[in-house]
Amino acid sequence: MVTPVKESQFLQHVHCESCGSSDAAAEYTDGHIYCHKCNQYIADSTALTTNHSKISHAKTELQRRGSPAPIKNRRISLETARELGIDRYGRELRFNYCGSDGVLCGVKTLRPGKAFSIEGKVAGLWGAHLYADCGKYLVITEGEFDAASVFEVFGRKRPAVSLPNGVGSTQKAIQASLPKLQGYENIILFLDNDEAGRAATQTACELLPTGRVKIARMPLYKDASDALQRDDPDAISQAIYGAKTWLPSGIVDGSSLRDVISQALPPAAHSYSLPGLQSLTRGIRWGEMVVLTGGSGSGKSSLSRSIAHDLLQCGERVGYVALEESNRRTAVGLMSIAHGKALHLSNPSSEELCEIFDQTLKKWQLFLYDGFGSFQPDVIIKAIEYMILSLDVRVVVLDHISIVTSGLDGDERRCIDQLVTSLRSLVERTKSALFLVCHLSRKSGDQPHEEGARVTMKDLRGSQSIGQLADIVIGLERNQQSESDADNVTVRVLKNRFSGEVGIACRAWYDKNKCAFSERLIDENTAPTFSPF
Repeated sequence: MVTPVKESQFLQHVHCESCGSSDAAAEYTDGHIYCHKCNQYIADSTALTTNHSKISHAKTELQRRGSPAPIKNRRISLETARELGIDRYGRELRFNYCGSDGVLCGVKTLRPGKAFSIEGKVAGLWGAHLYADCGKYLVITEGEFDAASVFEVFGRKRPAVSLPNGVGSTQKAIQASLPKLQGYENIILFLDNDEAGRAATQTACELLPTGRVKIARMPLYKDASDALQRDDPDAISQAIYGAKTWLPSGIVDGSSLRDVISQALPPAAHSYSLPGLQSLTRGIRWGEMVVLTGGSGSGKSSLSRSIAHDLLQCGERVGYVALEESNRRTAVGLMSIAHGKALHLSNPSSEELCEIFDQTLKKWQLFLYDGFGSFQPDVIIKAIEYMILSLDVRVVVLDHISIVTSGLDGDERRCIDQLVTSLRSLVERTKSALFLVCHLSRKSGDQPHEEGARVTMKDLRGSQSIGQLADIVIGLERNQQSESDADNVTVRVLKNRFSGEVGIACRAWYDKNKCAFSERLIDENTAPTFSPF
C-alpha cells in the first residue's frame, strides 16, 4: 500500500485522475496527492494555486533517472532490467510506464521499506508497449517483479506484463488494454496464489475473450517472483506450460473426468420387492428421483409405504412426508406391513399396538413431517432438506406433490416446475433417493384411470417437468370397479433413465388384509420394450 508523506499536512479532497473518484484523493501541503480509494500516490506532479482552491493539471516533464541494473535479491538480471525498463536510482527502483507509442508517461518508484510513489500516469498493463498488438501468448501477472521473473525464464517467448497497482487495478487495467489483449490467442493469467489473487483472476476472466483465457497456478509459491527468489524457475515454466483453460461456471472440460469415469459404477443401493419391477429398473440408486403415479385409489400410497417399509427393515434412515394423511395413519400403515396384518381393519388392543410399535417404529430410523394441512412449497423443501442434511436421512417419500401447489395463487405449472427443480437439485447434491407421488390429469375418453385406463407420461398432472426431471416413472393401473380383478394392479415403467427399458414390469395383487403386494405372472405379449434415455 502507498503511504503518504507524514511530514506534510492535509489541505483538501480533490479529484483522482487514476480511479476517477471525485473526492477520494487528498492534497497535502508539500504538493503530493494520495488517493484513499485506489492507493495512487502522485509526488509533485501538479502545481497548486496560491489559495489551494484548485489544482492545475499541468504535469512536470517526466524523464528516466538512473540506469538499468541487476536486482540480485530478486534474481533479475541486467538484461531483463534493460529490456523491461527497470532503472536503479540511488536506493530506489524505478519502473517506467510507457504508452503504446513508447513515450514515457509514468514512473512507479519503489523505495526502501516497500514504499511506492507514482509520478505521471500509471495505467494499463506495465510492459505492454514492448510487444505487438497480436500474438500467440501473453502472460498477465500481478506485479512488476512477477512479470520480470517470467521474462527472466522465458524472455520474449512468453511476453509478460503486469497490473499497474496490484489486484485492485484489475478491472480498469484489463478494460483499458482490451483492444490489445483481443489480438492474442492465449492469455495466461498468472496472479498471486492467495484469496485476493483468485478473486482478481475471476474478475479478469469475465472481462477477457471467452475461450482464450488460461489460468497458471503454483501451489508451492505465492507468485512468480517468490518462485524465482527461491531459485525454482522450473516452477514458473511448469505453471505456464500447464495453464488450464478457464471455463465459465458450470462448464466442465471432458478431459478432466478421468478420475470420475474410472471409478466402477456403484451397484444399486437396494432392490424392489416386486421381482418384475426390480428386473426392469435394476433397483433403487442414490441420487435418483422416482415418480409413482396412477389414478385415485390405484395404490400409489400403498406402494410408497411398502417401499419405505422394505428400506426401513434394511436399516435405512427414511423421511416420510405424507400430506394427505396423519402421522398416525402413516405409522399404522407401516406397522401393518411389518406385522402382516391390516391393523386399521382388525381393531387391535392398545397393548397389541404398543407391542408391534416396539418391534417396528421404535427400532426403525423413521422421521415424519408433522404438518398436516401445511402445503407451502418453501416449507416442504426446507423440511426435506433438514431431514437429509441434519438427520442423515437417505430416502424421502413425498406423498404427494400435486397438493403442495394446489392451494397457491397463480400459475400451478410454474409452481410445480420450481418445486420439482428444487427437489431434483437437492437429490443430486445430497445423493439421496426421493420417491415422489404424483396424481394424474382427468382422462378424456370413455375409460377413466380409476377403471384401469392406461397411464402415459402426458397424463402427469400439473407440468411435464415432473416426468422430464425424474429418473424413473412408475405408473399403476387398476380397475376398481371390476368384480373379479379389482385387487390386481398393473405396474408399468413409463421412463427409465438408467437402462431405457420400459413397459409392463409386472402385475401385482394387493392383499388388503395384509397390506402387501405380491407379483403375478404376465403374458409374453406384454414383455418390456426399450426406450432410449
